[in-house]
Amino acid sequence: MFGREKEKEERKKVGVIAGFIGKGVAMEGRLIFEETMRVDGSFKGDISAPTGSLVVGDGGYIEGEISASTVIITGTVKGKVEAAERVELRAPGRMTGEIKTPTLIIDEGVLFEGTCTMVKKDGGAFETVEYGEASDTGRFVQ
Repeated sequence: MFGREKEKEERKKVGVIAGFIGKGVAMEGRLIFEETMRVDGSFKGDISAPTGSLVVGDGGYIEGEISASTVIITGTVKGKVEAAERVELRAPGRMTGEIKTPTLIIDEGVLFEGTCTMVKKDGGAFETVEYGEASDTGRFVQ
């Protein structure tokens, strides 16, 4: 029952799924879409959905570059992910590569190996904060 509740919650977040790559299907190339796409099969190549959402289901595999508004990963992704709104890594998901997004959610049990750059929703980078040397710690500054 818990799995069905999670699926309903996912549907509310990403809306109606307009495209689907099912289990056992392997594709290569470039995907461009505006709505929501779900991948439960295998895809190698670039994915572009400036206003859309990508859901990589449990068992789904993507290798390449992904650019979308929202990316939800429960399967496996190798490559670069850039999301204008958010990236969610859900168990038992695996992500290897780079993530660039303003919001990153990682569930317990997820394997993430790579780098993450947090950006503002307007596309700008957050201000870098410089910390002093270890000898500076513990001092009270007014």
